Amino acid sequence: MSILVTGIAELTTNDDELGTLTGAAVVIDGDRVAWVGSAAAAPAADERVDVDGRAVLPGWVDSHTHLVFAGDRTAEFAARMAGKPYTAGGIAVTVEATRAATDDELSAGLRRHVAEAVAQGTTYLETKTGYGLTVDDEVRSARLAAEHADEVTFLGAHLVPPGADAQSYVDLVTGEMLDAVAPYVSWADVFCETGAFDESQSRAVLKAAAAKGLGLRVHGNQLGPGPGVRLAVELNAASVDHCTYLTESDVDALANSETVATLLPACDLSTRQPLPDPRALLDAGATVALASNCNPGSSYTSSMAYCVTTAVLQMRMSVAEAIRAATWGGARALRREHEVGILRPGARADLHVLNAPSTTHLAYRPGVPLTWAVWRKGVRAV
Repeated sequence: MSILVTGIAELTTNDDELGTLTGAAVVIDGDRVAWVGSAAAAPAADERVDVDGRAVLPGWVDSHTHLVFAGDRTAEFAARMAGKPYTAGGIAVTVEATRAATDDELSAGLRRHVAEAVAQGTTYLETKTGYGLTVDDEVRSARLAAEHADEVTFLGAHLVPPGADAQSYVDLVTGEMLDAVAPYVSWADVFCETGAFDESQSRAVLKAAAAKGLGLRVHGNQLGPGPGVRLAVELNAASVDHCTYLTESDVDALANSETVATLLPACDLSTRQPLPDPRALLDAGATVALASNCNPGSSYTSSMAYCVTTAVLQMRMSVAEAIRAATWGGARALRREHEVGILRPGARADLHVLNAPSTTHLAYRPGVPLTWAVWRKGVRAV
């Protein structure tokens, strides 16, 4: 069945030829966009939906989340707000709770968080393992994640479990654990950071994953300058995420590579870290994505609109730049930019309708819930 969505005051397509249209319409046919153009020239369709002067943009593409978890870390958050510094070690608290949870409990959490994200306009979502850290628990996390998320990333190299030997654990991650998880995932990631995995260990994890045919992602440069960006570019990772502390050489490397710099501003605010500098990256020609990093310890939000608002009001991105980073940029970070994060014929029919005449309202009216309707894979979800 085809659907004509008309009455669009402003249509953000992210397509270089189509650009941003006014007085526009979109035709959905099945799970694909069939036509985009002026409402006056729109073809007939089986059903017509008039959005009455609202703005339409591609659904958010959230390219970095950690949704397979159990437990609660509000005490840790409260301690940070009282002045305690953030460290990678808090992950162990969630690992313990996740291991103790049943499949049904973990699935219920996944469903709840995905539904929460979709209700706010997210239509394509990546999530990671990384709170199991044993072969059985990582496989379980990957299997459950694959039932609910669009993309699944193996993050066995999230933290060395308490009491484990670091090199022995890296050997496990790159061997038995990787072999067991691989059927359920498309990507592998590593937390290349002080307190987690050093450059040599991170390189071993990533090279083993690449040899297995997985795409690569890197957590890097979150807590201070480090090798994460350099390693990601060297190994042609699709993205390096956080990028809070970048040197000029890091920026140059990203600008001259296919690796996307994924910024996670909600995490930086929650951990009281400095916000990253997208201006340096954008001005150098690097591709920037925005993602939520939704997780129980350092960024417990699924609101991509919050990330966009923060990027505009506090990180000196224009509204157009922030919207593109949270849609097409996220898709590029997953190497899906021809299918999602874009509205043109042939793309997946993921539409986000705002209860506002333009996307500027996302930053102009911070904190106000503006999602009016969402189509995901051609089906109205909100």
